[in-house]
Amino acid sequence: MERTFCMLKPGVLQRRLVGEVLGRIERKGLQICALKMMQIPRAQCEQHYAEHKERPFFSSLVAYMTSAPVVAMVVEGQDAIRYLRTLCGATNPAEAAPGTIRGDLALVTQNNIIHASDGPESARREIELFFDAGEILEYQDGNQSWLG
Repeated sequence: MERTFCMLKPGVLQRRLVGEVLGRIERKGLQICALKMMQIPRAQCEQHYAEHKERPFFSSLVAYMTSAPVVAMVVEGQDAIRYLRTLCGATNPAEAAPGTIRGDLALVTQNNIIHASDGPESARREIELFFDAGEILEYQDGNQSWLG
């Protein structure tokens, strides 16, 4: 099983889409093993998006991400990183396919509904940045039999 980090951006809470997005993740067959709503401190947000520090949109991205609560989670499943990123759709909502989270629910790239780790190393780093080990729960997923 593979674990990945996922974060629902402020607009998801503001537009009351949390249940919709969580439902899509669960219906895909991925298991949520940690979940919390939080207000990201500026320093933590800057650390999370450090790879974009020199980009012109960095300041506005940090301002947006710290403007309201987010929902952070750890998601687990077979090839969880690949499946979650496919479910999210392209970063630019205009290029995201219909049926994906961004394709159906987002209009602006910076406010594109959801963040999902892009690989195993970033998933580990992001999970450690947002969760203590004791916050990540392991439990038997009763739906494993239908995953095929």
